[in-house]
Amino acid sequence: MPAEVGEEAPDFELAGATDGRLKLSSYRGEKNVVLVFYPFTFTGVCHGELCELRDDPSTFEASGAQVIAISCDSAFSQRKWAEEEGYTFPVLGDFWPHGEVSRAYGVFDEALGCARRGTFVIDKNGIIVAKFESANIATSRAREEYEAALANLG
Repeated sequence: MPAEVGEEAPDFELAGATDGRLKLSSYRGEKNVVLVFYPFTFTGVCHGELCELRDDPSTFEASGAQVIAISCDSAFSQRKWAEEEGYTFPVLGDFWPHGEVSRAYGVFDEALGCARRGTFVIDKNGIIVAKFESANIATSRAREEYEAALANLG
């Protein structure tokens, strides 16, 4: 069952691009969170989307939101990519059990074996206040979609 607006965000702990693991609930009471699921590391559309988030974090900073990017690639791949691209936000691997977090949020594509381009805005209380998904994995999300979703933080 997919995660829905108004519900508590499914908690998770995943390996990150840097050493250690990150737990979603560690942000509770501290920061809003924007989960950015994407299909594959080292691919064109994904690269463009994450670089755009890296290059202009102003919308997220103004909302007190921490961006967290997640794909089903391994933490090793995520680490290499994050180092090469200089991502300034956590890049996590939903690798094993394969796609478990993506499934919990309802954005795992069984046929392709990867996450779709789904975004979830979570408030400081751990409640999903907005979500949106691109039309398909070849279509990037627009900045306006993030801005509209972040407006729901109130």
